[in-house]
Amino acid sequence: MEPEKLDAIAFGPHPDDVEIGCGGTLVKLAQQGYACGIVDLTEGEMGTRGTVEERCRESAAAAAILNAQIRLNLHIPDAGITASPENRLKVIEVIRRYRPALVFAPYPEDRHPDHGHASLLVTEACFYAGVKKIAPAGPPPHRPARLIYYMVTYEFTPSFLVDISQQLAVKLEAIKAHRSQFYNPAYDGEETFISSKDYLEALEFRARHYGWKAGVRYAEPFWVREAIVLDDLFSALGKNRM
Repeated sequence: MEPEKLDAIAFGPHPDDVEIGCGGTLVKLAQQGYACGIVDLTEGEMGTRGTVEERCRESAAAAAILNAQIRLNLHIPDAGITASPENRLKVIEVIRRYRPALVFAPYPEDRHPDHGHASLLVTEACFYAGVKKIAPAGPPPHRPARLIYYMVTYEFTPSFLVDISQQLAVKLEAIKAHRSQFYNPAYDGEETFISSKDYLEALEFRARHYGWKAGVRYAEPFWVREAIVLDDLFSALGKNRM
């Protein structure tokens, strides 16, 4: 049965971006009892490897591994993501329908132009989802409590890190479920930036790097625009390393 409400929704420009940027965190949230969903903006139809049908099957398999309650696709054209009124309404409808407290989106600047465009689209939609005069005939207004940006390729100075030491293996399993996209000697396709063996090793290395900075084994980095208020300093900071 589809949930009426989600605690968190992660938006990805293409199937597999969410797994790369915040897959470990989504698993951790699900293990903590929070209901999470994934929304892919495009079907990734412009990708060098994989058909739309393959990528749809792979996305469903990855969502199950991450224990996502839903995985939707908004069918925005790949390589054509814009913050148009039409596209904003698609994202607004999802936000108002599931009323998440947390929304995840790609960092505003990244190697793939679609990632930056998706970031702008989700950022605008999160704000406009709270404006009652926009699409008044649809679900009631809802503005998420926090928009959190995840890392795909380009690095940034994180606002915070999430310890995924116990979730990294599941994150990597979900990434590998996209068999047409990542390193897979059994798949007959042209090698790309993300399909090399080095890419998967780099993802694990990055998680280890940020984990080391915080005194844990593996971590995912995130950035937010607003200041973060801590009520319990010992719970939040007591285990970090100087």
